[in-house]
Amino acid sequence: MATDLRLKESLPALTKKLVQSYSEVGTINHLGHCPLPSYDVIIGVVADLKEILYPGYRRREGLHIGNVEYHVGDLIDGLHDKLTTQIARALRHEAGADCLETADTDFEALAQAKTMIFLERLPEVRRRLALDVQAAFDGDPAVSNKDEVIFCYPGPEAVTVYRLAHELYELEIPFIPRMMTEWAHSRTGIDIHPAAKIGDYFFIDHGTGVVIGQTCEIGNRVKIYQGVTLGALSFKTDSDGQLLRGDNVKRHPTIEDNVVIYANATVLGGKTVLGRDSVVGSSVWLTRSIEPGTTVLLEKPNLRLRGGVPDEINADANYEI
Repeated sequence: MATDLRLKESLPALTKKLVQSYSEVGTINHLGHCPLPSYDVIIGVVADLKEILYPGYRRREGLHIGNVEYHVGDLIDGLHDKLTTQIARALRHEAGADCLETADTDFEALAQAKTMIFLERLPEVRRRLALDVQAAFDGDPAVSNKDEVIFCYPGPEAVTVYRLAHELYELEIPFIPRMMTEWAHSRTGIDIHPAAKIGDYFFIDHGTGVVIGQTCEIGNRVKIYQGVTLGALSFKTDSDGQLLRGDNVKRHPTIEDNVVIYANATVLGGKTVLGRDSVVGSSVWLTRSIEPGTTVLLEKPNLRLRGGVPDEINADANYEI
């Protein structure tokens, strides 16, 4: 079918309307300012970091103890430069500084210092991730070996990105930690805020639909299943009715050591504490604390069948699930 050139002639007018809206609705464009962190660069940084954390599993094959130091050194050198640039952009934007003016703060120097602290923490991040991978292997009889966990499991994938983002968050770096965890969220269906505090030997099984809020605190050896929400019960406001934001107000629950939370359970509230060695059953809705060693279950519902069943089954009868 031939293109109608008369219709195409209206495109310049449409373009003018769109550009005019950038002035009229200025809250959702970023024009005439210093550049923000690059999404593509940050995702590339995540890939480089995973290559360092799990050498031999990702892009580079044929690695061994004789050549891995050169490979890692090359990645670390590139990460230093990329992170310094991107963190400087984030810090400058957070401070509201103008690129064309001389700022009181040397953002590039500050970004380099924060980058070095972050890179120096990577060995400790690897130690914790090794425990998370072990938790997945120990906690799922369907997995054959730990290589399968690293290659295939969405839970450890999301936790890996979270642990990296959390280190950046602890260094008070804006934007970038959330960019990382939201990218992991889009890949795995697991939403972990980078400010959440999560202990060692943590495993999310299956994973899709899991939400872990900003002020959530999770102890060691905790296991949760798909669809679990660790969220806020309500939001506090100031005297003007504005939401109190950030991690200074505890809005999300505390999960102590050795707790298991089964699929689709919802645990809400900053004052809610699940005591150590507790078990929360599937589809439970919990807004109050429970003592250590408690098991919380829903009463078994009845299943009613109506029609379309064999003659020997009473179609109006109730059956326990």
